[in-house]
Amino acid sequence: MNDITPLSTALGHITEETLSGHARYGHVALLLAALGMCLVNAALLLTETALPTRTVVAFALMFVAGLCWAVYAVSVLRHRRSLLAHHRVIAGRMAVAFCGVFTFGTAWLGSVGGQPSMMMAAGLGGAMSVGAIVVLVRAHRHRARLLARCRELERA
Repeated sequence: MNDITPLSTALGHITEETLSGHARYGHVALLLAALGMCLVNAALLLTETALPTRTVVAFALMFVAGLCWAVYAVSVLRHRRSLLAHHRVIAGRMAVAFCGVFTFGTAWLGSVGGQPSMMMAAGLGGAMSVGAIVVLVRAHRHRARLLARCRELERA
C-alpha cells in the first residue's frame, strides 16, 4: 500500500495542478501576439487590393495560423489546468505543421522563381521545423510518462 500512496498522491497533484503564473502569462502573451498577427494580416488583406496572388495566399495562411494559435491559447487559458500535457502535444503538432507549410512554400517558391532569398528562408524554415519536431517529441514523451503513471495506478 505504501507504493501506491505516493503514486496516487503524485498523480492527483498532477491532474489537479493549475497553470502556473509563468505558463498563464506565456499563454496570454501568445494570445496577444496571435491576435496582433491576425489583425495585421487582415488589415493588409482588406486594404491592399493590388497584391500578387501568392502574397495574398501567404497573408491568408498567416492569418489562419494566427487564428489557430489564438484559439489554442484561449483553450488553455479557459481550462486553467495542465491537461496532462495534452496541450503541449497539440502545440507541438501545430508548430510542426506551420513550420512545414512555411518550409515547403518557401522552398517551392525558391525553386520555381530561382530566388536565393527564398532558399535561405527555406533553410531557416527547416531549422524551425527541426526545433518544432524536437518540441513535439518531448511533449509526446512527457505525456507518455504521465499516462504510464496513470495505467500503473489503475493496475494497482
